[in-house]
Amino acid sequence: MDSSLFEPAVPVIIQGITGRAGRTHAQLMQRYGTNVVGGVAASGSLARIAGIPVFASCHEAVAKTGARASLIMVPPLKVLAAAEEALAGGIELLVCITEGVPVHDAVRLVRLARDRGAVCVGPSTPGIAIPGRMKIGFLPDAALVRGPIGVMSKSGTLSYEICYRLAQRGLGQSLWIGVGGDPVKGVRFGDLVSLFQDHAETRAVLLIGEIGGTEEEELAEALIAKEFNKPVFALLAGATAPEGVTMGHAGALIQGERGTAASKIVMLERARVRVHATMGKIVEDVVQILL
Repeated sequence: MDSSLFEPAVPVIIQGITGRAGRTHAQLMQRYGTNVVGGVAASGSLARIAGIPVFASCHEAVAKTGARASLIMVPPLKVLAAAEEALAGGIELLVCITEGVPVHDAVRLVRLARDRGAVCVGPSTPGIAIPGRMKIGFLPDAALVRGPIGVMSKSGTLSYEICYRLAQRGLGQSLWIGVGGDPVKGVRFGDLVSLFQDHAETRAVLLIGEIGGTEEEELAEALIAKEFNKPVFALLAGATAPEGVTMGHAGALIQGERGTAASKIVMLERARVRVHATMGKIVEDVVQILL
């Protein structure tokens, strides 16, 4: 994974900038310090939004601005076409916040990004951020504070709360990546191990996972294989959920013995991850170790 895509000055365009959410978050991101260099709207009816130039295509936007990243803010059934256009135009990092993308579209999107050598975060991600310097998406400013903790999370709201509590105790984040909770998505936990291992400003990693899927088990395997040498703190949502009940994220699927809370805890602890049962306990442990 190209770490330069997660640098503060990476130039970003917004697909869907003329929509209400697109306009709002374009301005919020720009105000936060993100290098928003353009927007894309098929109609091309507006020359600028909040001083941001609007282009008729990603190809034109990339050619005129040098954009490397795109925030996709279009309806679920238009996500695949938007991603195809972005990748064809030369975009290297896709951040897709849209929820409800059809699974077969997500499969094609992820495969296309991989074939192009691009990085795809999402669908259904709250975004990524380098606190105090840039954010791509809608991570809440109240929880974003510069610090030593690298964050990888499936759950948006749970990570907001934990990071906010840690920030109140004087511990912020170095790099925050919300991978999202969909069953099919681009970046997964295990893909981030090398990135956080080599990230000089990251002293420890905070993992917000959940029952279902196999990402946490895959992460544990990657931590062991890479001989990861920074402390990792984990909270798994849904550990007390009753069996056989449909609930949680779209990706929270139990498959045989893998995907259960017990399976994840065993694998994570084998990788020397400090697993916690509650927000209060993980916050106290992180504070005790890092301060």
